[in-house]
Amino acid sequence: MKKVVLGIDIGATSAKLGLVDSAGNILVESNIPTPVNTSGVSAADFVKSLCEAAFVLQHQVHAPVELAGVGVGAPNANYSKGTIEFAVNLPWQNEIVPFVELMQVYFPNLPIRITNDANAAAIGEMVYGGARGMKDFVLLTLGTGLGSGIVAGGELLYGCDGFAGEIGHIIMTPDGRRCGCGRQGCLETYVSATGLKQTAFEVMSHRYFTEKSLLKAVSFNEITPKYIADAALQGDSMALEVFERTGKMLGLALANTVAFSSPEAIFLYGGLTNSGNLLLNPTSKSMKENMLKNYYRRTCQGQLLPELNTQLLLSHLCNKNGAVLGAAALVWHKI
Repeated sequence: MKKVVLGIDIGATSAKLGLVDSAGNILVESNIPTPVNTSGVSAADFVKSLCEAAFVLQHQVHAPVELAGVGVGAPNANYSKGTIEFAVNLPWQNEIVPFVELMQVYFPNLPIRITNDANAAAIGEMVYGGARGMKDFVLLTLGTGLGSGIVAGGELLYGCDGFAGEIGHIIMTPDGRRCGCGRQGCLETYVSATGLKQTAFEVMSHRYFTEKSLLKAVSFNEITPKYIADAALQGDSMALEVFERTGKMLGLALANTVAFSSPEAIFLYGGLTNSGNLLLNPTSKSMKENMLKNYYRRTCQGQLLPELNTQLLLSHLCNKNGAVLGAAALVWHKI
């Protein structure tokens, strides 16, 4: 009987589920809505709905399968404790939810692992993606916010409390933009879908009456990273500046990341990567400009080469359901 792992990715609007085999094939998948803050749905009720959806999935597989474990990616998940703690995007933002304990009621004899969504994506990259064979790499998820997973020596970096690796909350600009974490100037407020929109309106505020731009045609609520990217591809000078500013900030953060972790590669994953070279080119340029010289490659004679030791790459899971694969990989990685 074929073994599969249940991978679950819990987001602010929906939870995605999939049964994943050891080769990284998603045999069946589905999703259920994540309750909103005003719904009054308890965490226990939500876990019950998740598990009921999982049991339905098992019956949708054409051949008999054996469930080998459950992996969960979620905001503010603590791998060490099996909890989701004060997740601002979920209804239980003021609670510590014993998530693994609640799930164990429905899967009493199975290993259940939980970590934050970016860590899950990093494990997915290592097991199924471009980081196969790598022991040291970093993955950044560029979506509504900015998450990160750091792998060192073949293991995820969790720290003493389970919350290590929050590159998105490194302060880049003291007294800068207000972040959802309560501080100011975090990288996430500049390099994310939300940050990109805010940068677009900052650029327009300085040049609104002096230049034409496609960005002027839409409101803040209507503008999207894709709209900004499409405008940039048409040569819109304001849209191009938005990506230049974003890439410059991201490249600086990546140069700092290399300084403390010296990874073999840094992978970028998430919706913002759909902008391609509009983001990659200024990011790579800024990363090189801010890099310590000992992280450049050298010739046998010791001369510096223009290439860095650390590769900047797009995730190999960008066109797949990487969140579900990553969650499942949490279990397959340990089996």
